[in-house]
Amino acid sequence: MDVKRHINRLKAGASYFGCGAYLSRIGTLRRLTLYNTLGFERLKRKYNDIQHIYIESEQNWQQTFYIMLLRTMGGMDNKEAFTTLAHRVSFAAILRERMVPQNIEAMLIGTSGLLQLYPHDEYILNLKRNFSYLSTKYSIQEMEPKEWKLTKIYPNNHPILRLSQIATLLSYNADIMECMLVCRTRDDVHKLFSSPTLPYWTNHYTPASENKRTVAKRLGRTKTDLLAINLVAQMQYAYGDYINNDTLRNRAISLLEDLPAESNSVIAQWNNYGSLAQTAFDSQALLQLSFEYCHKQRCEECPVGVAILNEIKRKEEAQNKNNVEG
Repeated sequence: MDVKRHINRLKAGASYFGCGAYLSRIGTLRRLTLYNTLGFERLKRKYNDIQHIYIESEQNWQQTFYIMLLRTMGGMDNKEAFTTLAHRVSFAAILRERMVPQNIEAMLIGTSGLLQLYPHDEYILNLKRNFSYLSTKYSIQEMEPKEWKLTKIYPNNHPILRLSQIATLLSYNADIMECMLVCRTRDDVHKLFSSPTLPYWTNHYTPASENKRTVAKRLGRTKTDLLAINLVAQMQYAYGDYINNDTLRNRAISLLEDLPAESNSVIAQWNNYGSLAQTAFDSQALLQLSFEYCHKQRCEECPVGVAILNEIKRKEEAQNKNNVEG
C-alpha cells in the first residue's frame, strides 16, 4: 500500500472534514468506538486545563470551580475578561458576603468597570457606593471597560446581566460545587443554573435603561446546556479523576449523553455528511477530531485516519489475494 499517497489524500480533505463521508457510512458500533476514543481524549485535555487552573488557585477546588463558572458564563467573546474578574474577586470574598446578594452583585459588577459606561440611577448609585466600601475591604482592583467586548452582544448575553445572574446563583446555593457535582441530567443542570436575577434586572438589560416589558432574566436552555457541557460535565470528570471516583466520571459521561449535540459551525459542517452528532458526547468527540487532528492535518495519528488507512489496506490485500488466486 502506498501509505504516503493515501495520507496526502486524507490531508487534502481535512479542511472540509472529508472523513465525514467515512463516518457516515460505517456501522453505528464502529462509529461509537471512534467517538469514545475521541470523546475521552477531549475530556482528558480539558482535565489538564482544569488542573492548571487548580494549581494556579493554590489547589483550591472551590476557587477552581468559581473561575470555571465565570469563564463559561463569559462565552467565547468575554471568557478572558470574566477570568480576570474571577481572579480579582475571590470565591472566599463571595462566601463572606453570601448572605447579602446585593453585596456580591456590587463586587462583581463594580469590579468589571462597566458601570463607567452607563448613566446612573438610584440602584446603580447604590451599587457603586457598596462597591467602593467592598473594594477597600477586600483590596479589589477595578477593571477597565475596554477589557470587555460589548459590540454585537445580544441583550440577554450582556456581561452586566450575566454577572447579576452569577451573583444570585452564588447567593442562593450554599455549596454550588457540591450542587453541580450531583447533577445527573440536562434538567438537573437547568434547574440549578436558572435562578432569577435581583428584581431590578427584570425590566433592565443594562444600567438605567428601563425596558417596557417586565421579564425574569433567567438563563435559557441554550445557555444551561452549554454550562452542562463545558462546566458541569468537565468538572465532574476532572474532580472524579482527581479523587479516582468512577461514579463521578461515569456521571459526566451520562450527562453528555443526555444533552443534545452542540449547534455551531463546526458541527454543522460534520452534519453535512449525515446525522453524525446526536448527543453532546458525539459533538465533543467531533470537536476533538476537528481541532486536534483535522485542523493540524495529523491524519496519520488520528483514530479516524488510522481506521480509514486500515480499511484501505484490507481492501488492497483482499484484491491482491483475489488476483493471485485468479
